[in-house]
Amino acid sequence: MLDRFTEVGLIDDQEYAHMLVRSRHAERGLSRRALAVELRRKGIDDETAAVALEGVDDEDEEHAARELVRRRLRTTAALERDVRVRRVYGALARKGYPGGLVSRLVREELAAEGVDDEDAPDDGTL
Repeated sequence: MLDRFTEVGLIDDQEYAHMLVRSRHAERGLSRRALAVELRRKGIDDETAAVALEGVDDEDEEHAARELVRRRLRTTAALERDVRVRRVYGALARKGYPGGLVSRLVREELAAEGVDDEDAPDDGTL
């Protein structure tokens, strides 16, 4: 029965993987790493997942992360800087974004807000 469904195009792992990557990245802002984990959890093989993940490049990932940083900073505007930074890091870490990217984006967005960054260490972390 499954072979017949696959034969007539009712079951298509590649299309499912592409659809999942597009929707989860656009709607939830998941990183490629988080998307790969989700595909694996759904039973998609690594080769099929790799092809689907090609649809999200570095620029797409950075754009999604920047939007998440902006949104989280907006919702925490009344809090102290350290609390805001911690919450942004936590939110983006749960979505699979690397610390270096998050650190850079947080610094840039805080600077755009005019928030003083004197207390931030010079080692690339916040």
